[in-house]
Amino acid sequence: MADLLRGDYKQSEYGRVILPFTVLRRLDCVLEPTKAAVLNELQAKTTLGLNPEPFLLRAAKQGFYNTDPLDLSKLMGDQDNIRANLVRYVEGFSPAVRDIFEQFEFHAQIDRLAKTGLLYQVTERFTRIDLHPDKVDNAAMGLAFEELIRKFAEISNETAGEHFTPREVIRLMVNLLFVEDDDALTKPGIVRTIYDPTAGTGGMLSVAGEYLTEHNPQGHLTMFGQELNPESYAICKADMLIKGQPIENIVQGNTLSDDGHHGRTFDYMLSNPPFGVEWKKVEKQVRAEHEQKGYDGRFGPGLPRVSDGSLLFLMHLLSKMRPLNEGGCRFGIVLNGSPLFTGGAGSGESEIRRYVLENDLVEAIVALPTDMFYNTGISTYVWIISNRKPEARRGKVQLIDASSMWRKMRKSLGSKRKEMSDAQIETVTKLFGGFTEARLAISFDADGREVVRDVVVEGEPVPSAPEGGKVKLAPLSRIFPNSAFGYRTITIERPLRDEAGGIVLGQRGKAKGKKQPDSALRDTENVPLSEDVETYFAREVLPHAEDAWIDHDKTKVGYEIPFTRHFYVFEPPRPLAEIDAELEAVTDRIKGMLEGLAA
Repeated sequence: MADLLRGDYKQSEYGRVILPFTVLRRLDCVLEPTKAAVLNELQAKTTLGLNPEPFLLRAAKQGFYNTDPLDLSKLMGDQDNIRANLVRYVEGFSPAVRDIFEQFEFHAQIDRLAKTGLLYQVTERFTRIDLHPDKVDNAAMGLAFEELIRKFAEISNETAGEHFTPREVIRLMVNLLFVEDDDALTKPGIVRTIYDPTAGTGGMLSVAGEYLTEHNPQGHLTMFGQELNPESYAICKADMLIKGQPIENIVQGNTLSDDGHHGRTFDYMLSNPPFGVEWKKVEKQVRAEHEQKGYDGRFGPGLPRVSDGSLLFLMHLLSKMRPLNEGGCRFGIVLNGSPLFTGGAGSGESEIRRYVLENDLVEAIVALPTDMFYNTGISTYVWIISNRKPEARRGKVQLIDASSMWRKMRKSLGSKRKEMSDAQIETVTKLFGGFTEARLAISFDADGREVVRDVVVEGEPVPSAPEGGKVKLAPLSRIFPNSAFGYRTITIERPLRDEAGGIVLGQRGKAKGKKQPDSALRDTENVPLSEDVETYFAREVLPHAEDAWIDHDKTKVGYEIPFTRHFYVFEPPRPLAEIDAELEAVTDRIKGMLEGLAA
């Protein structure tokens, strides 16, 4: 198709044709078996003067229909009128589908293709492709849409990662969401809701639906979403239509400034918001909600800096959690590293972390390998948040370092060079489900080559080293109390002195007779919540500054999650004698080479 469009379209414009035609062909194939029944029902009910829509939906056996006698195959029989007939055919779809093609601005592309003389050839080539669900299932179709979007986003230098998330990352997140919900996975006829505020093409919702169907064919997952990008929204909506999901549950618009599901709460939620994207465009609305509604709105805990809005999506999801007395909620969100530690005590980021930790909402944070996403190679983390923690998890947070669990891809896709295997996803799921501390035992042979990796759960014996080799241990899963991430920032004051070195005392009001602080000597210290401030002060400050004191009025509580520090393994440097011997051997070899050249 790209070869056909080359010359008349720029490379970056191929998607404007290929994406809507792919959707059109898919819908055309889905409706093909019931087309005759729909047309018969239309004629019968129109003759009786009845509203035909509910009867047409039943006849189509889908959430949509098409009332035009034409389909793509029949369009091929009249080359001279292809433009008018194609427009008529698209107009014959039910309103929800017509909206999809409006988002693609499909009529403009039909006109452009007609002017270049390509419309018949393009339509004919798509008609040759069989996209019936019996041939191409919904999962494969979703992957095809994502691959097309990725391709065209790369060509036009857009960020494909804004549109979708790698499937293995979604599978890991879905596994973590469902691992403790036995009812959803076993009870026949159970209904659960799931929501994605940054739905993209609907990949997260689709994988969650596939997972539930696989484990509980009698279970049902009702899907809700919101998406800003028109093309991604159109594909998501088409995908949900074909899956039989209520189409009104997918809303277009900016989630932060215009919540499309105001007042709703959900059983599960998933999100991969844009990394490090500023929220200046919606700053006015977000600040107004924060200041006017406080905790009655979505952004009560605080606001992050304008340069990165990912924590706004975290708070949006917090506001959508189903209350515990209605069954509770668990959600997963992918964030980059900055939400873990950016901002000191009292900052918006710290206050948001403080809110989720002090309210015991964080179940686990999983570090993913780098180079996992299509548009960035940075470190990423999956946060699992829940208001229905099991008894064993209460008051605690589990950190899992899965950054080493990857395999190299045969071919890179954008910035994505690594992927997680099914076995690695299963390992992380078991570590989370088992809620236990664990270490990674890496065995090396006598030549220093890695032989095998074993996960050693707390209490299990460490594998013995190969002959002449060694075993290196690294933490893999760690469990901390919520308070371990909190600290107090205390302000240390030193007295202001006059030219003679005497301490200056206040002369008026509350300061009268009290030592005055010297702002030039002022300092701050971070004291862990688990430690007494006065004990810390006596041990760490007074030995170095006998005249110092704490200004308790300025004390602030902060929270940060220094993930990397908790998994750092110190490796002592090699003995100097060994390094010297190695250098000497290299030097001798160079000398020998130079002498050989001179000869």
